[in-house]
Amino acid sequence: MIRPYTDSDKAAVMAIWREANAQAHPFLSAEVVAQADTLIATQLLQVADTHMYETDGRCVGFLSLLGAEIGGLFILPAWQGHGFGRALLDHAATLHPELHLCVFHDNSRARAFYDRYGFEPVEDRRNAMFDALETVMRYSVP
Repeated sequence: MIRPYTDSDKAAVMAIWREANAQAHPFLSAEVVAQADTLIATQLLQVADTHMYETDGRCVGFLSLLGAEIGGLFILPAWQGHGFGRALLDHAATLHPELHLCVFHDNSRARAFYDRYGFEPVEDRRNAMFDALETVMRYSVP
């Protein structure tokens, strides 16, 4: 079930982010990950439109929107491949006719997932905060 984020979900979001980030982004330095962790906990959750995926009473994933930009889509690694990420994208697509996101170039699994969903690459660039190559992608609701 997809439901809106509440302040009581903060610990779950942070736990999901930490575990999924470690699996998806092993190329990021510990220093940069710590900076991102702080940014998410102290700023992004307060301004993002975040949606939780809950199954069997447990939060297993979330999607955060900054307008029509997907600022984060993370599913616990043990729960990946069960359609939860797709369901969250489907939900986001009901809210915005066009979606944008950035995905790290070295995160080939996520890039393939977004390709399968129908996102198209717009440009490649270097993310200054993470000092990593990323691909900007766009999806238009058919």
